[in-house]
Amino acid sequence: MKSVKKINRRLAKTYGGRFTVRPEREHLLLEGESGDWQEIVAAGFLAAKRNPTKGCLVNDVHYTGAADSPMRAPRASDSSLEGAAPDVLVIGGGVVGCAIARELMRREVDVLLVEKECDVALQTSSRNDGMIHPGLDLHKHSLKYVYNHRGNQMYSKVCEELQVPFTREGQYLCFPKRIPRVVLAVMRRYWRWMDVPSQILGRKELFRRLPALHPDLGSALFCPTAGSVCPYGLTIAFAENAIQNGARIALNTVVQGMEIAPDGGKGKITAVRTNRGTLHPKLVINAAGVFAEEIAAMADDRFFSIHPRRGTNSILDKKVSDSIARYHASTFFTGNTLGKHTKGGGVIRTVHNNLLLGPNAVECPEKENFATDPTSIRTVFDKQAKTSPVPHQGQIITYFTGVRAATFEEDFVIGAGHYTGNILHAAGIQSPGLTAAPAIAEDLAQLAWDALAALGSAPAPNACFDPIRPAIVQAAALPPAERDALIREDPEYGLILCRCEQVSRGEIRAALHRPLPCDSVDGVKRRVRAGMGRCQGGFCSPLVAQVIAQEYNIPLEQVRKSGEGSELLLGNTKAKGGAPHA
Repeated sequence: MKSVKKINRRLAKTYGGRFTVRPEREHLLLEGESGDWQEIVAAGFLAAKRNPTKGCLVNDVHYTGAADSPMRAPRASDSSLEGAAPDVLVIGGGVVGCAIARELMRREVDVLLVEKECDVALQTSSRNDGMIHPGLDLHKHSLKYVYNHRGNQMYSKVCEELQVPFTREGQYLCFPKRIPRVVLAVMRRYWRWMDVPSQILGRKELFRRLPALHPDLGSALFCPTAGSVCPYGLTIAFAENAIQNGARIALNTVVQGMEIAPDGGKGKITAVRTNRGTLHPKLVINAAGVFAEEIAAMADDRFFSIHPRRGTNSILDKKVSDSIARYHASTFFTGNTLGKHTKGGGVIRTVHNNLLLGPNAVECPEKENFATDPTSIRTVFDKQAKTSPVPHQGQIITYFTGVRAATFEEDFVIGAGHYTGNILHAAGIQSPGLTAAPAIAEDLAQLAWDALAALGSAPAPNACFDPIRPAIVQAAALPPAERDALIREDPEYGLILCRCEQVSRGEIRAALHRPLPCDSVDGVKRRVRAGMGRCQGGFCSPLVAQVIAQEYNIPLEQVRKSGEGSELLLGNTKAKGGAPHA
């Protein structure tokens, strides 16, 4: 193939023959060896940009810079799922997987979602900025654009149904004084063609709205369709509503392998092995995030690759948010080697009224390295100092790092398998994956229903489907009269255990008895925000642990912070009579 020869000549000239490509089935295979991960990623981008095949680029380069990091997996092993034969097996409990599970329940389908972590939304879906993007930097014919555009329009209704907090205050794309106004006009015309509403703001109007901006800024484009949501709260709500409507969710359940049989020119998944038994689904949906490539390989349907991209966010004290309105300064890039593949991060006021700064973007070989280093935090703050002098690192109350599941094409992989017939993929879901999730779920559910119909079991509409998911009552957010009535009915809603976030014992108790199991301190934290404030659980965590022990009738030593092996206590330090142990 002539174009493949051209790619190999370019790779040889740039990297001295360390990498080559060749067609394999319907995709392009990158091969070679290198100890420099950034070099491998750059070579992948070069090859993907010129890929002449119908598929994506698959990276088979051997990385010699470090040993492979094994996937974190639960230690539990039992036969609780042995022989289960769901219509649809969804792999992955992130926002996309949980949204798909919920959408599937609009018809009479037996759905099982498996997630290897102890809760949903523990990886990318809880480690992002929660921004609902307007779609400024997307290519109009990309899947990212298509699903972001549809998903953005769906958010008001989805969050109303799921009773999840959502704000749509808009995004400010800020520019230095030296940017000519005609440039902004051209950009606005482009975004109008992209169907992204925008408005040019001069310096006077900009500083009227955002008085804490850096004085070197002179104008902005305002996009009113941008919004903010709690990403882990939304994922939990999708999961709970799916369960309400009949779906099953198995936590601490990891897929270990698959059995594939030939079926009319394509493969067919006949069995899926997990640590809880072997399953026999009619259809598999791969929503495994950074491990979507591994699931595709198990299904003999690997036609894309994931290269992990880390990003760090910092959350500031709520008192800082009063001085800065929400804006997202994506004009200033983070300065990473592949900066063109990131929106650049910004300053966002979350739905819970904290300021969030970030993320940056760093290519890395590890898919579960969530460590945060000082350099990443400093990089984010140095960049945002160009937009506002107000935030500083002393205002940080916590920080976190997430890993995005990027493909070399920088686009989503949505649809049917290429080489295996009964698998659907929702892969490569990086930003704006949160925005796109409801729309992706609609299309994957329709593809799944069609696939089941082709197998002779067309699912009927679910007449009992209820899209409403009642949220846990937030006592502090109620009007005084309603809060007083709630406390009179149940006095525990008047007993505040988390002072920073004003969370009552009644809310914590309610979090422990939801459709989706929640039996850890961090699980409670994600549901009612106990421990999310300035002290980060220093005061309330022991009290939350006591409530968990009492509600589940277990010893306090068995209460976990999060997953397996995270028990908070070793045992009593005093004997029953009160005297210290010898």
